[in-house]
Amino acid sequence: MLKQSEIHQAGEALKKAKEKMNERYRLGYHIMAPANWINDPNGLIQYKGEYHVFYQHHPYDEHWGPMHWGHVKSKDLVHWEHLPIALAPTEAYEKDGCFSGSAVDDNGTLTLIYTGNLFVDREKDILDQSQCIATSTDGIHFTKEAANPVIAKHPEEGSGHFRDPKVWKHEDHWYMVLGTRKEDTGKVVLYKSKDLRQWEYLGVLAESNGNEGYMWECPDFFEINGKYVLLFSPQGIKADGENYQNLFQTGYLIGDFSYETLEFSYGEFKELDHGHDFYAVQTFLDDKGRRIAIGWMDMWESDMPTKEDGWCGALTLPRELTLAENNKLLMKPVEELTLLREAEHHICENKSISGSYLVETNADLLELKVEFDLAAATAEAVGLKIRGLNDEETLLMYQIDNQKLTLDCSKHGKDKDGIRRKKIESSKRLSLRVFIDRSSIEVFANDGQTTMTSRIYPKEERLGIELFAVNGTGQVSECTYWNLKDVWK
Repeated sequence: MLKQSEIHQAGEALKKAKEKMNERYRLGYHIMAPANWINDPNGLIQYKGEYHVFYQHHPYDEHWGPMHWGHVKSKDLVHWEHLPIALAPTEAYEKDGCFSGSAVDDNGTLTLIYTGNLFVDREKDILDQSQCIATSTDGIHFTKEAANPVIAKHPEEGSGHFRDPKVWKHEDHWYMVLGTRKEDTGKVVLYKSKDLRQWEYLGVLAESNGNEGYMWECPDFFEINGKYVLLFSPQGIKADGENYQNLFQTGYLIGDFSYETLEFSYGEFKELDHGHDFYAVQTFLDDKGRRIAIGWMDMWESDMPTKEDGWCGALTLPRELTLAENNKLLMKPVEELTLLREAEHHICENKSISGSYLVETNADLLELKVEFDLAAATAEAVGLKIRGLNDEETLLMYQIDNQKLTLDCSKHGKDKDGIRRKKIESSKRLSLRVFIDRSSIEVFANDGQTTMTSRIYPKEERLGIELFAVNGTGQVSECTYWNLKDVWK
């Protein structure tokens, strides 16, 4: 059994931190730790009929530190329950943290595969990382494998930056992808195993062409509609116009793969989300056959004002991934999120707007559905604002001539780098489904063709939702909003 004294100590530290925490920005329906720091989602799995999500966690501080694995579970992807910390860095091979990884059901045994982190020289970013295993039969208490690490050394094509194992089963073998780098070239490497303990190195699955970053973190590899997707988070891609605006990205390569030849032929890298705060996405397949994705809803360069309040970091809403005909991944909120809905407010349909139209509500947990008829508009732009008192607002605006959707959070706590834009080619309609929590906004445009995820930090009470049209009239086909429940209260 994992050293329970370490788990107990971390749990006690969280209890004390929670007592001192300021609740002003605590989210109402997103996964968070009870207190202190979290980042990457880990070990996403449906096990014995329940959804489990683990996450990178520092239970002793609101800043990043020696990583533990926090743990929540749910029966419906909506109502989450905190469980005891699953992993703590107790062994020599992981003394500087239990880094990211994945989970599998190995004949009824819940098996976590994770990276043991050692800093050789933290200042110079020199690491020695290995891959490790911990198992559980109750889904709560974990035992680390005596033979850890099960992959002690990185391959020649990589370096000590060698992390974030994602494991899946194909026929009678387990397969694993890992992120690594060789000098300034990011790569994903591939392994296989019969038993999760003895691993055979198969080679490089994909690597940067020189413009796609120096390190590829958090890889995930899966089949969807006959195509194979390599999802990963590259570090070091330079901004290019309105693309790659965040410090690090999350995106994917899509193509064809053969288990016989191990060749993966793929097209160009595409970003998955175009907001400020979306990284380290992981996916899993559930018993309904859905490919569900969850990401970290923050970004390393963010100011993270919740640190002042004794906590930091959250995960995105669960999203179902589907593949469009043009080999583009689409993300939509999972259907279970309708369970959050309380009061429904049908505002209008087929309404012509010139200037602005304010719907007053001070509710801070909202889901909003708005559809604009672009063919009937004479305006240059249409959109909506999440309004607060004293000119606080988050703006979502679509410019009809250049077909760009703008998310502007600069008046809601992102005054340094508050704007993100993405082209959405649509001449007839703009459909927006927007989830607003106390300190986040998630935008799903045109049935998941584009998503934008950002943290926001209002200081004033909410005033309402404002629909608007710029220089002309806009036609609103439908506008409905729902008050959402707080699952943590």
